[in-house]
Amino acid sequence: MRSGGEKMIVGYRDAAKLTGVSIMAFCAVVVCAMFCNFYLDLSQLDQGLLSPQAMVFYHAQISVAKVVCGVSGGCLLATSLVMLLFYCKHYIDAHKKELGILKALGYSEFRIARGFWVFGLSVLGGASLGFGAAFGLMPGFYRLQNQERILPDFPIGFHPSLLLFFVILPAMAFAALSVGYAWRKLKRPALSLLQDRMDVGPKPGLQRKRTAPSRSFLEEMRRSTLGRNKALTFFVFFSAFCFSSMTQMSLSMKDLASEMMGLMILLIGLLLACTTLLLAITTVVQGNTKPIALMRVLGYSQKECAQALLRGYRPMALLGFAVGTGYQYGLLRLMVDVVFRDVADVAAYQFDFLTMCLCLVVFAGFYETVMYYFSWRIKKVSMKEIMLES
Repeated sequence: MRSGGEKMIVGYRDAAKLTGVSIMAFCAVVVCAMFCNFYLDLSQLDQGLLSPQAMVFYHAQISVAKVVCGVSGGCLLATSLVMLLFYCKHYIDAHKKELGILKALGYSEFRIARGFWVFGLSVLGGASLGFGAAFGLMPGFYRLQNQERILPDFPIGFHPSLLLFFVILPAMAFAALSVGYAWRKLKRPALSLLQDRMDVGPKPGLQRKRTAPSRSFLEEMRRSTLGRNKALTFFVFFSAFCFSSMTQMSLSMKDLASEMMGLMILLIGLLLACTTLLLAITTVVQGNTKPIALMRVLGYSQKECAQALLRGYRPMALLGFAVGTGYQYGLLRLMVDVVFRDVADVAAYQFDFLTMCLCLVVFAGFYETVMYYFSWRIKKVSMKEIMLES
């Protein structure tokens, strides 16, 4: 009974749905594995045989690998963590009644939560594909990193430590984290789960807040949607951040790096931006089908329903674009003014205002197209289906 119940709640198909986490892991491992492998192979060169110019270039390449892995890898790791926890919470919220039945039958929180280890498979799958893709790109990457032939040629080595730290350990850590987070979220009475609610009353010691000023129903709906979906708000912000930083960086570094590097940065940025934005807005619409159906029954138009649910995310998208612009400018200035300051023939970097305006126009079109599509999806919500599900 135990294995059957756990498979019913969390199965391999559920782990396969965590495409957002897999994509994050894939992008992080592709970038970090290439630069770390290059760093380890480069470190094995005999520095005594290098000329003074080659030594300057050598130390610059070492610094680039450290900066890229630390900044890009750390950012993607943090986002993967937030996304995984969001998926765990969303899954528990969507299966409260089934979980409540298991607890009522005598299952402990840990006995149920340990089935969530399969969520680590999403990280394992994405990281494994990313590690393989990194080795497929490495021959061209190594040639481009040393295209001026300043350094002597050196072979691509395989380092088992990278496989351990970028694939195996992250999958194990994320699996353990999923179990621990699910165990914490399941520490609720079985009755609260069966009643389809996670809260068990106000926390002691908290005083009632002052009465908020009177607002319209649509304004209250918009504020409620934002307040209950802080993780989704972060994903909208991160989507705009990725689009802004990666597209501007790829277009602005034409004199600083190769076309392959610019194309890789552009593709990763677009992939992350599309994944996180679609995840966020899809979840918002799916999680508010009942309020949408009720609003339509009460006479609210499709446009009003869409504004109540989706309009509040636009400021976060603009903020994410602005932060991404500052991020890519600061990172490129760091590369040029600090990392490559002693390397000859490195082009000076200046902020490209025209590129920023072009990227902003493209992002606005992309963002509004996504919002228009989901506004149309709201029109398809059926009150009859919602009543049958209830």
